[in-house]
Amino acid sequence: MSFVIKRKPLSLMEKLYLPEIARGLSTTFRKLWEKPVTLEYPEQRPTIPEGYRGVPTLVKDPEGREKCVSCQLCEFVCPPKAIRITPGSIPEDSDYAHVEKAPQEFDIDMLRCIYCGMCQEVCPEEAIWLQNQFSMSGYTREEMVNNKEKLYELGGTLPDEHFKWKKKKEAAERSGGHH
Repeated sequence: MSFVIKRKPLSLMEKLYLPEIARGLSTTFRKLWEKPVTLEYPEQRPTIPEGYRGVPTLVKDPEGREKCVSCQLCEFVCPPKAIRITPGSIPEDSDYAHVEKAPQEFDIDMLRCIYCGMCQEVCPEEAIWLQNQFSMSGYTREEMVNNKEKLYELGGTLPDEHFKWKKKKEAAERSGGHH
């Protein structure tokens, strides 16, 4: 079923377009005398709003341990498939052997990343965080793929409120000591 929408006829002034041209020019002339809002980037940086989702990075706990346990949830949930993880194992004689796994390789293709923040939300170990960095550049595609070392360099260390690994290790030692 089709609907016919009737237009009202244009007045003489609307047919001439003169009022609209004059209104557009008045806006232009008003803007000529306003103070410009241009920032001299990179010397001046814009203020970053609260809740800004920037570059995803990996973080370590205050003791310098990798928080990532290669669960690969961030890789599975990533809409553009920008994250690639190759799980690795932790040596049996390590103090962190109770963690079971650590990433052997962890790559994020920043050309594919859409900064949605789903990787941070799904991470059970709080190992991946979106930082406030918004300026990333490179000359080749390979430069725009952040590997594990670069991700830790960008992310740094964040406080760990949960100390999950200590609790897991202490629980494992207690259960091992009672047998």
